[in-house]
Formats: sequence, structure tokens, C-alpha cells
Amino acid sequence: MSDKNTAENLLDAAKAKVNEAADRAREAGHNIAHAVTGHASDKAEALEDRAKAEVHNREAHAEYNEGKREAKDGDGH
Repeated sequence: MSDKNTAENLLDAAKAKVNEAADRAREAGHNIAHAVTGHASDKAEALEDRAKAEVHNREAHAEYNEGKREAKDGDGH
């Protein structure tokens, strides 16, 4: 992680969670499209969005954990 303070880490964690939610919504949309049309491209896009969501989830957890560590340090940095 970088030299961010607690608030910056927690803000980045929240942003990553928003991005994860957007990725999961796109995944659901592509899964629905695949169910309706049967196009393999829709399924592939759903899998790609799921992978992106997992990356954002890991980023959120890492940023949150770093923010907690910074808060416990007492200096906020």
C-alpha cells in the first residue's frame, strides 16, 4: 500500500466496493442476456465482469485492512 492516511484508505475501500457492485450488476445483466439469447459472448462478458468484481473485492478488503492498521497506529498515516 502507499502512504495514505486512514480516511483515504477507507474511501478507496468504499470506491472499490461500489465498483464491485457495478461489476456484479453488469454480470447479472449479461447472464440474463445469455439466458434469453443463448449467445456465448454474453456468457463470456458475464465471466469477465465476475473476475473484475473479485479484483475489486480484494482491493476493498486490502484498503480497509490497511485503513484499520493506520487507525490503530494512532498517527493516521
